[in-house]
Order: sequence, then structure tokens, then C-alpha cells
Amino acid sequence: MSSEILIKTDRLILRPFDKADLASVLDYYSLPDVQRYLDWKARDSGEASAAFQSMRKQTRLMRPGDILTLAVVRKADGMVMGHVSLRWTDATAGQGELRFALGPAFRRKGYGTEAVKAIVNMAFDDYKLHRVFARSAGKNEASARLLRKLGMRLEAHYREHALFQGEWDEELHFAVLDREWARGEKVRELARHKVA
Repeated sequence: MSSEILIKTDRLILRPFDKADLASVLDYYSLPDVQRYLDWKARDSGEASAAFQSMRKQTRLMRPGDILTLAVVRKADGMVMGHVSLRWTDATAGQGELRFALGPAFRRKGYGTEAVKAIVNMAFDDYKLHRVFARSAGKNEASARLLRKLGMRLEAHYREHALFQGEWDEELHFAVLDREWARGEKVRELARHKVA
């Protein structure tokens, strides 16, 4: 992999964050319905700025524990819509954890699916991971729907596993293996080229 990662899809560019992206990130990162599902809490603009600075430093996967975070940018107008992350969790077992966030204004248009698919492709093709997994809050139905649509299987449902703002929270764990992903890609490719 080159030191400057750049992924292009039909409608998106996934790239490391620039300093100039701060305002766009603050537009979505601090929103309650985005914050509800993020690890780095941002109760004010200072905390959101600190989270942004951390994401800016996450530019490569060199060893377990490293995180790669890429801005999700719309090709048509250069708008930063969200971010996707891949954390290398285990070298021996070839494991990576997927995370993503998209501003509410850009949801339900297929951008999230396109971005997540691109980073999972990169995890398997470029980093040769064996398994990619993702965690989702039980109430985050859109996230769970996206992961299922991409062929990830629900492996665990942790009921009332933690208290969040005085309310019991649930967590869903999804995963896909490299061979399952490759097989799914072949099936999707055949479906696109099927002659009626």
C-alpha cells in the first residue's frame, strides 16, 4: 500500500482527512443521532475537534492496534459526508474491525453501502485479512441493515450488556470471512451481467 491511501468508487472518494475537513466533520460528528453510536464522545466542539485530530492521524495499518480512518467524500461536489475506519485487531488470526459514520443528510442514498463495501474490499484484497467484523448498537437499525445487505452475518446479539445514559443498551456483532466475501462478490458480479 502507498503511504497516501485513496480509494475511488462510482460516486465516492475515500481519503485521509485534511485540515480543511474540520467544519464538515463537525457538521455531522456532534449530532446526537451520530454521537449515540460513536466511541469518541463529543459533548462540545472542543471534544469533536480532538476526535477529528485523532482521526487525521489514523492513516495506515502497520501493526495490530493501528486504525485507518478515511473521509467519505462525494465526487460530484467534494462534500465530506462521513468516515469509515478499519482497525487491525489481530495479526495471527487476520482480524479487522470495521466502523463507519455518515451524516444524516447523506443517508438512504447508498453512499454508506458504497463506502463500507470499498473498505471491506481493501481489508481483504490489500491487507489480506481473514475476517472483518463490525459492532452495531441494537437500536441502530440502518447500520444493521447495511451490514446484512453487504453479506455480513449476525454472529452475536448481546442483550442489555451495558448502561448508556440510564438505559440498557444492546449490541449486535456482524462478520464476514475473506472467502465468503469473495464468493458474494462473484455472485453480485454475475447478477449484474445476467442476460434476460
